[in-house]
Amino acid sequence: MSEFRLELKNITKVFPGVKALDRVSFQLLPGEIHAIMGENGAGKSTFIKVITGVHQPDEGSVFMDGRKVEFKTPLDAQRHGIAAIYQHVTSYPHLSVAENIFMGHECVKGGLLQWKEMNRRAEELLRPLGVSFSATALMSSLSVAQQQMVEIAKALSMNANIIIMDEPTAALTKSESEELYRITEALRDEGTSIIFISHRLEDMYRLASRVTVFRDAHYIGTFDAATITEPELIKAMVGREIKELFPKPSIVPGEEVLQVEGLSHAGYFKDVSLNVRRGEIVGLTGLVGAGRTEVVQTLFGVERYDAGKIFLEGKPVSIKKPQDAMRLGIGLLTEDRQQQGLLLDWGIGRNITLSELKRYAKYGVLSESEENADAKRLAERVDVRAVSIFDACSSLSGGNQQKVVVAKALNSSLKVLIMDEPTKGVDVGAKAAVYEIMGELAEAGLAVIMISSEMPEILGMCDRIFVMCDGRMTGELSRAEATQERILELAMRKHAQPAQGA
Repeated sequence: MSEFRLELKNITKVFPGVKALDRVSFQLLPGEIHAIMGENGAGKSTFIKVITGVHQPDEGSVFMDGRKVEFKTPLDAQRHGIAAIYQHVTSYPHLSVAENIFMGHECVKGGLLQWKEMNRRAEELLRPLGVSFSATALMSSLSVAQQQMVEIAKALSMNANIIIMDEPTAALTKSESEELYRITEALRDEGTSIIFISHRLEDMYRLASRVTVFRDAHYIGTFDAATITEPELIKAMVGREIKELFPKPSIVPGEEVLQVEGLSHAGYFKDVSLNVRRGEIVGLTGLVGAGRTEVVQTLFGVERYDAGKIFLEGKPVSIKKPQDAMRLGIGLLTEDRQQQGLLLDWGIGRNITLSELKRYAKYGVLSESEENADAKRLAERVDVRAVSIFDACSSLSGGNQQKVVVAKALNSSLKVLIMDEPTKGVDVGAKAAVYEIMGELAEAGLAVIMISSEMPEILGMCDRIFVMCDGRMTGELSRAEATQERILELAMRKHAQPAQGA
């Protein structure tokens, strides 16, 4: 009997044109939380698909408790006690929690579904997780964090002794992440082995006893989480030392470019005022649900405002639709890159040039050579990792998709660039690249507004910081004044009448 619950030796997986895994190895102990980290495109997702039976390795072997196994389908992996929880929960929104938990392994007797039994067992599985919803609730009524709790209950219903958590905290608030940490540690204490994949260093240091690093489809090493330092871990992931994660240029801001006075949108935010100057990076932060995204979507014309004024370079402007904003030189990098930022089935190059196609059309004929040259130049500038600009965006990792969104913004003639959670779900190397580009844009004279829930990047990159709570602006801090404590204080400062009463 091996000491390892799961062991992979020299796993290689090749897809047309790319080697996704190159002789990668991994060992998982019983009752261990083991982190896997690496840049986007390092091979983590392919590795997990090998473990869960989605892909079969071209070379190498998989062992469970010392016995060689082969997973030809995901069902094979499930039968061996392996379950996965993904960042984007794949649930059935119009079915109940219990139905989602037992989907594919329903309680059946005499050819009939045993609804009462499934509801009862679902309640038993949910109770230790400390959830506030019932087994009969619709999945569509749950938050992302609650849906992840259902996924954990589903894994437990299949008697999983290995649970893979793939970026589970990416869409969670700090308090929701803490609750997930608590449940993850409880599962570990009961003997469950957990593979925890995350781009967030705080997740790894908070939970894992060991961390395995992949880079460019290769196994780099397995390290003791208690002893490896943050600079050492970053160097292992990106292959170089990142001396300054937040390369904030020292710029004296110019004249005011965008000014917002008393902007309101009933039910979302009320009486919001802010401004940003040329060469300045302004942060907009607050707890999830504070109204930050709704404010910038209104500035970009996605949503209509009921009251207030918007000035661009001192002149009043009317923004009723995104085309108005784009014509004025305002760009938006949306938080949801897959649903709103990209056409995933289209090529990288066409996604980059899409908003500026008129520039490449002469007498109604598109100059594809000029378009492709610009797309290639911009893709190289932001270091998109792909075989060619004709690859579909759906084939890219999350971090590389985000780089394409950034490249699209760089292809436009902008005065103001709004970046909504620009580093959400991307690795530390891609984050550094985004920060560097942000600084370059500010140096070139753009006015930049960044929404972020990550306190270090707000403090590290912004000249001024506006804080929101319950749809209201609660404070403005200079770079010198800003601290995590001060920002959190403003982010939790309630108003007597929240924006819902607008």
